[in-house]
Amino acid sequence: MKIAYFSHSLMSCWNHGNAHFLRGVLRALMQAGNEVAAFESRSAWSLSHLLTDHGEEGLAPYRAAYPELSSLQYDRDLDLACALAGRDLVIVHEWNEPWLVAAIGHLRKHGAKFTLLFHDTHHRAVSEPEAIRRFDLDGYDGVLAFGEALARVYRRWGWGDRVFIWHEAADTTVFHPPAEEERREGLVWIGNWGDGERTEELESFLLRPASDAGLPLDIYGVRYPDEAITTLGRHGAHYRNWLANVLVPEIFARHLATVHVPRRYYVEALPGIPTIRVFEALACGIPLLSAPWHDTEGLFRQGEDYLLASTESEMVAHMRSLAQDRELAASLARSGLATIRARHSCAHRAAELTAIVSHLKSDARLEVAQ
Repeated sequence: MKIAYFSHSLMSCWNHGNAHFLRGVLRALMQAGNEVAAFESRSAWSLSHLLTDHGEEGLAPYRAAYPELSSLQYDRDLDLACALAGRDLVIVHEWNEPWLVAAIGHLRKHGAKFTLLFHDTHHRAVSEPEAIRRFDLDGYDGVLAFGEALARVYRRWGWGDRVFIWHEAADTTVFHPPAEEERREGLVWIGNWGDGERTEELESFLLRPASDAGLPLDIYGVRYPDEAITTLGRHGAHYRNWLANVLVPEIFARHLATVHVPRRYYVEALPGIPTIRVFEALACGIPLLSAPWHDTEGLFRQGEDYLLASTESEMVAHMRSLAQDRELAASLARSGLATIRARHSCAHRAAELTAIVSHLKSDARLEVAQ
């Protein structure tokens, strides 16, 4: 297939988790023989912040890890009809401007032959539904939702069997265990502070437990206000600032374990949808602990791939167990890695996407025949 993907940004992972998955799945699609073109807005806020904070050097790790990937930066002058001529599949991520979403839908509605999909990987459909409902999706053939709970929202909005579950996954060409094990010490958490959506959870299931367990804690991420930095310091955690996502595996390789602390929306309103970090951590073979989270879709095996803590004291106990029982840690790492390799790599998602497009084209041919 000839594929075009419109992302917020392919180049920047600054507070932009979709870039993690997008890079891996585009690579997998290319390795499967597809021709891929990526587009991103010239005014993408993620890229702007990255360049402001780190300059062009901030892009070097991505470019070194993905030399085959590139993206066309566009603005409103982009000739969409020309850019998409001959494409078989066009995917538009939900973090694009409404004018772009509408313009591509208009092309499809008025005769463009490509299959057109809207890709949603965020909680705005429940936390800020008006932001999603303002998109003109007339002309789109279907929706890719990154979890069943989100898919149900789109079904309620009338998409029926044209919404497809397309989970995120780990790019196992980048995220994998180290070639040689080195000494592992302490805990690491990689994520953004983020608008108060999990402040209490971070204290209850990460900061205080690490301190109580007597384990050092390194934290990487952006958008940490001064009060957040003060909170980290009060609990003895070390704030390491932004980390290019492709460098995460080498950081995981130095630490004993990491922790999944989902945002509140993914516990209460969209249960069953894990952060991309869960896939990436398991792919790297680092033991994973989780704050309260309901894996309603059975993506992983609780107690085998990761340990779930229902309370703060239980999280402390899990941390101490991993520090003292290296066989427990090794067992979790082996099991989690096996699950990723069996079900949750970007190569799996590339194959799933191909099947979705084939299904839509089959339905379209059936409608024409009738």
